[in-house]
Amino acid sequence: MKMNLSNIKKAKKLLCNRECIAIPTETVYGLAGNAYSDRACEKIYKLKKRPKNNPLIVHYFNILRLKKDCHINNDFIKLYKKFCPGPITFILDLKKSSKISKIITNKKSTLAVRFPQHSITRKLLKILEFPLAAPSANPSSRVSAVTSTDVKEDFGKKIKYVLEGGKSSIGIESTIVDLRKKPQILRLGGLNISNIQKILRKKISINNKSLKISSPGQFKVHYSPGLPIRLNAKKIYKGEAYLLIRKKKVNKSNYFFLSKKGNLKEAAKNLYTLLRKIKKKGFNSIAVCKIPHRGYGKTINDRLLRASRYNEKTT
Repeated sequence: MKMNLSNIKKAKKLLCNRECIAIPTETVYGLAGNAYSDRACEKIYKLKKRPKNNPLIVHYFNILRLKKDCHINNDFIKLYKKFCPGPITFILDLKKSSKISKIITNKKSTLAVRFPQHSITRKLLKILEFPLAAPSANPSSRVSAVTSTDVKEDFGKKIKYVLEGGKSSIGIESTIVDLRKKPQILRLGGLNISNIQKILRKKISINNKSLKISSPGQFKVHYSPGLPIRLNAKKIYKGEAYLLIRKKKVNKSNYFFLSKKGNLKEAAKNLYTLLRKIKKKGFNSIAVCKIPHRGYGKTINDRLLRASRYNEKTT
């Protein structure tokens, strides 16, 4: 997408005034504010109606700026050199001298950090004198936004400005890896674990069911379109939408296809768009076919499982 410098300058001005804006990233749109400002971070939580014990991801331009706030180690450097900027978030130890708002971390000594790849947001981060706290730009526990239209539908005029960046190219949140001790995955996401293991040359465990909330994306109920979801469905009921992994020859108005030929990466990219589309069309619930549990399929299944727990929350 063509970069509009006047839009970036407008975004900078608002952020410097401790306002919250929406920014594009390759994963999903983020609700951004000055990570050094308590006031800006309070606004993020208030706008999202996000529980205070759910920490925020902080976005940096590069490793040099990160060093002001966090301790880094060899595993981080290896992954940073290979995958950053990109769809990976790191859990690191905070320095005592860090200016990061304690609201972001819920007064913990760790921080989730990321280096977004989107060219517009990178340009913005480069000209700011502070990093950006930026969780996904959607109400807490609901489907993430992958377009500026999604953000506007969710928040209306509650957000001062949405920095246009087109549709998110990956369309699903970043993979979160805890690098403080033995590396472990805390959230499946836009970067496959096999790629991370290849660089670190070690097997990495997945700990995405922890009762202790130490990073974003660990809440039991999340990513919901606000409709009941049935997983591994072989048949559909009246008033239900059917979400399928690959396109079929049948042409029914309640059939929605995540990909043309069962490509799991394409399916992950289309997941949130289709969940929102189904909601808008007025279906009562969503039946989902069995999704292969490999690669990006694991990420899709993680998101759908958390979204399906909306049923438990509302019954």
